[in-house]
Parts: sequence; C-alpha cells; structure tokens
Amino acid sequence: MTGRRHGDLPRAAPARGAALLVAMVLLTVVATLASGMVWQQWKGVEVESAERGRVQSAWVLQGALDWARLILREDARSGRATSLNEPWATPLAETRLSTFLAVDGDRKTDDGPEAFLDGSITDAQSRYNLRNLVQDGKLVPAQLAMLQRLCANAGINKGSATLLAEGWLAASLASDATSPLPPQQMADLVWIGLDAATIERLASVIVLLPVATPVNLNTAPREVLAGVINGLDLGGADRLLQARQRQPFRSLAEAGDVLGKGVTLEPRDVDVKSAFFEVHGRLRLDQRRLSESTLIERRNGLEVVAIQRLRPAWVSPATR
Repeated sequence: MTGRRHGDLPRAAPARGAALLVAMVLLTVVATLASGMVWQQWKGVEVESAERGRVQSAWVLQGALDWARLILREDARSGRATSLNEPWATPLAETRLSTFLAVDGDRKTDDGPEAFLDGSITDAQSRYNLRNLVQDGKLVPAQLAMLQRLCANAGINKGSATLLAEGWLAASLASDATSPLPPQQMADLVWIGLDAATIERLASVIVLLPVATPVNLNTAPREVLAGVINGLDLGGADRLLQARQRQPFRSLAEAGDVLGKGVTLEPRDVDVKSAFFEVHGRLRLDQRRLSESTLIERRNGLEVVAIQRLRPAWVSPATR
C-alpha cells in the first residue's frame, strides 16, 4: 500500500501542471472573446452616435436652406434689381444652436452638444456661365473672347482657356450612351483635363448653371465685369463698382451712362437681376463639421427651387 502511494506521487505533479495550463489557456480564450465583444459593442455605439449626429446636422442644414429660400422669396416680392445691398447678401455669422437643440420640454439645459451654424448666400450670376459658350453646337466667337479675357484676369494661361473651350464644346455635343457625362459642377472640369489648382482659380470668375444666363452688373467682381464687357478694362470696372455702391443699377441704361458711349452692354451678356443663387451652410457639432452647398433657382411666381445639392463628408478637425 505504502509503496503504491509513493509511486503515484511523481505522476500527480505533472497532472496538476497540465490542468493549470489548460485553465490558463481557457482564461486567455475567454478574455480574448470578451474583449472582442466589448470592442464590437463600442464600435456599434460609436457608429450609431456618428450617424445620429449626421442626421441631426442634416435636419439643421435643411432648416437653414428653408430659411434662405424664404429670404430670397421675400426679396423677389420687391421687384427690385438684385444687388449686394439686400438682406440675402448679409452672411450669417457663426451662431450657437445648443440652447435650441438641448430643450427638455419647456425647460432649457446646457447638457446638450455644442452646435454652431453659419452660412451665406451668393449670387451665382455674379460669374460667367459656361453654358453661354456654346450655341447651336458651335463655339460663339464673342463668348470665347470673353472666356479668354476672364482666364487672363484670373491668372490662367491661354492654353488652359483653349482646353476649357474645346473640352466644353465636346462635352456639350456628347449625346450617346458611350460618351462621358457632361460636367455638372465646377469640380467636374477635371474630366476635360484641367487640374485642381486651375479649377480653383476659375471658380472665382466662372460658374456652371443649368441654362445660359447673363452676368449681374450689381454683384459681379471687377475681374468678371472686365471680362464680359468688351472694351472695358479693370479701371473701368472699378468705376462701375464705385457707382453701384452708391446706388445699385436699376437698368442697363443706368450702367451704360456710367461707362459712356464707347462701351455697349448686351442684354444677352449682362443684366441687373439674378435668378440663380448658391446657399452655403456649415454646422459645427462637438468636434465635427458638416457643410452643404445648394444651387437655388428663383422662378416666376415667387417659386424658389433647390436644383442641386452638394454635401461633403462629415469630418472632424483632425482630418481636415
């Protein structure tokens, strides 16, 4: 009996060691699985929180867009010329919205997220419209000359102006299913071979609208005025700017009186009223930002319609 018990002792120690090893392995597996489940749950919460913030921000920006449409509709009631002296041209400084977003019944609290909104409305017809460049499937010589002057005023070489004109003509004539889609916004001009830096400079003097439109003399910068009015230099454009600051032009005849007899204003090229506007809204919620730009058309009968919306990605300052 004693000899058998002593003989069993050497085998007991390895058995206990194996059991301890198995227990450690099982503990490691359980800890790994538990960590994975916790991470998945945390990830789901973060995704849900980000999506909720995106949806909330989209609703706030939609409200800002409706507010801009109301301003433009009320402005149309006056029947006046479109100028920078009107309420729509005053940008909205960054305004805190947390007080309104964090309402608990009739009681306000400061426990809600920090939300700030700012925005602006710009006259899309303060720039030259590329749609004017082609008529009946051909480049219009007078419009091509305008484009070349505009590119020169924006510091863009003549080669880029030629590339833009030829590319736009080809895109305008494309009609079959195998042809590339015509550009719908300025960023799409990369399709015809322009680089991002050139497009950024062009955006200060050129716009892409659904139909041909004249340039508004009351809102266009001097580089655009000197480009679209034949025979007008930058000095003459400055005189126009100074005159409209004193009193916006109510007709082309008033602007013509400022320019004198040596310059002719064509109604197809210039006007004193606008139908297309761009609404820019930016929302800052906690550490994230969301921006949106909307092209709006003001039609007859006080109808104001959003015809194109561009919403960049929801980003944080660290990734900007």
